[in-house]
Amino acid sequence: MELFFQFLSNTGFYLADYRHLIMIVVGFVFLYLGTAKEYEPLLLVPIGFGILVGNVPFFKGFGLGIYENNSVLHYLYFGVTSGLYPSIVFLGLGAMTDFSSLLARPILMLLGAAAQMGIFFTLLSAMALGYLPREAASIAIIGGADGPTSIFLTAKLAPHLIGPVAIAAYSYMALIPVIQPPIMRLLTSREERLIRMPELREVSKKERVLFPVAAVLLSCFLAPASIPLLGMFFFGNFLKECGVTERLAQTARTSIIDTATILLGLTVGASTQGDVFLTPKSVGIFFLGAVAFSIATASGVIFAKIMNLFLKVKINPLLGAAGVSAVPGSAREVHLVGLSEDPENFLLMHAMACNSSGVIGSAICAGILWSFMIGL
Repeated sequence: MELFFQFLSNTGFYLADYRHLIMIVVGFVFLYLGTAKEYEPLLLVPIGFGILVGNVPFFKGFGLGIYENNSVLHYLYFGVTSGLYPSIVFLGLGAMTDFSSLLARPILMLLGAAAQMGIFFTLLSAMALGYLPREAASIAIIGGADGPTSIFLTAKLAPHLIGPVAIAAYSYMALIPVIQPPIMRLLTSREERLIRMPELREVSKKERVLFPVAAVLLSCFLAPASIPLLGMFFFGNFLKECGVTERLAQTARTSIIDTATILLGLTVGASTQGDVFLTPKSVGIFFLGAVAFSIATASGVIFAKIMNLFLKVKINPLLGAAGVSAVPGSAREVHLVGLSEDPENFLLMHAMACNSSGVIGSAICAGILWSFMIGL
């Protein structure tokens, strides 16, 4: 009997407390949203299952938990804390991205830049609420609506906040269909939503090949700290466009990015151990993340309206909401809102141009914040 009770005292049923149970419920919610609602399933399913795995209570010292040295999960988590997984994801994203729409109308790049305003507003707000500068920068990058970028910067500046920041970033990316449409409709009139974009010109192969070369030099000279992200991103795009490495590009946008996404999602989810994750700071991060994402969406829409004051050929202000780098969720949502007003108003390709510029803008902002905060 003594051995039996000793065994029971080492089981998860005995060791569990309310914090583990709360996080297990959160894991169920993520799995429900990913499977039943199909909200970003490639992200929410690995994260949701990781939350379940990370919140199974265990006897400390056995080398099981993600925060215990020499555990399997700890080794896998190294890809998060080192920035390895986000860089690999960016390689795959680059191999998927078609910059033709952006090259056909480069002015749309300004909307990707404008949408980054949510980052800097949230940075000041977080510091005003008492977060340390490095913590504030890690929270602010959620406004870029880019999960890998958020994880990369947080791993460099505030590793103890990776779990809350990643969960907040991916949560708001998954909830784009809930968050963005009301903001778009609130800030635009029906007349503005009916604006049709002109047909895009055909972009030559030479332009598509030269763009990643020029872009990596310009962006990384501007923010050298963004090299791990943008270097991989534009390398992946060059593999796609140069025409002689299609096999490598295919591997980058399928097997490699899928493997990195699985390990990234699972380990980030597992890092949300209830006794580590549930803190007042985590609650504050979720609130500030929502503010950052909302302001980023609004900034893009408002800037598009300002641009229309000076442009002869008007831009549909809805495109500003695609300036966040939530690829392709925000572009798809812009397209759907446009179609709801006019079933023949196809905004998807223009929105994807804003989306791709948002990815670049978010990574550049991460590099600038990293450089600035390291100097403090």
